[in-house]
Amino acid sequence: MTKHFNVGCVSYINSKPLIEPLMGRDNISVHFAVPSALGAMIENNLVDAALLPIVDYQLLPRELVLVPAGAIGCDGPTLTVRLYSHVPPEKITQIHADADSHTSVLLAQIILREFYHNAPAIVPTNMYNNSNGNLPVQAMLLIGDKVINAAPPPGTYPWQLDLGEQWKLHTGLPFVFAMWMMPADKGDPALANILCKAREQGAHMTSDLVARYAAERRWPADLAFDYFTTYLKYVVTPACRTGIETFFELLRKHDLIKIHRQCRYLELP
Repeated sequence: MTKHFNVGCVSYINSKPLIEPLMGRDNISVHFAVPSALGAMIENNLVDAALLPIVDYQLLPRELVLVPAGAIGCDGPTLTVRLYSHVPPEKITQIHADADSHTSVLLAQIILREFYHNAPAIVPTNMYNNSNGNLPVQAMLLIGDKVINAAPPPGTYPWQLDLGEQWKLHTGLPFVFAMWMMPADKGDPALANILCKAREQGAHMTSDLVARYAAERRWPADLAFDYFTTYLKYVVTPACRTGIETFFELLRKHDLIKIHRQCRYLELP
């Protein structure tokens, strides 16, 4: 009998090439949730694998294994993770940010501390209610669709940093925002193989994904196509692994994480 698997994932547009080929399969159930809820789902054995923020590998109490079947990353500008500021980066004193986006918030802190020698305060903010640039804030971190369809008006914030571009500029490495993970004691090569094949299938579905989701998310179709094919990187390369390890090392250097686990991978056949 074919084994049935449960997988957890965000519903953001950037996950579609990894998830769409899994939809409707008899042996896979896909459960959508916000990143913070996905961690609880894998902690409580509600899913066998989850596309988790990369920093959850260090933050979650349960030990996990990284599954290089697919990831959401960039190798240069990411387009949808952007810091807006009224002042130069080295003079920012506080950043209003969606605290639920742990990896992006920590990446912003690393970039400012390591490369601009500045450690501004992070102010948790409901960016879903304040995405039009009218907040009287010195700096804000926006992620996802908001950067495309709800960014501050041009000229509102004269200093802007694309965090993926900044990471590449200063480290020469790609950055991984999210990756498939499984509990370390329940890593399943069969499921990893399914996830890998889904990523390969998703790479050939770009036009269909654009037609299906761009208008729904209020993205220009040509920009959505470029996002999937140019900005986002879904394959976990050796350079990606080095990028992950470098990010973890910098988090430890700046005392932004309390636990530092060595990277363990469930290697694919």
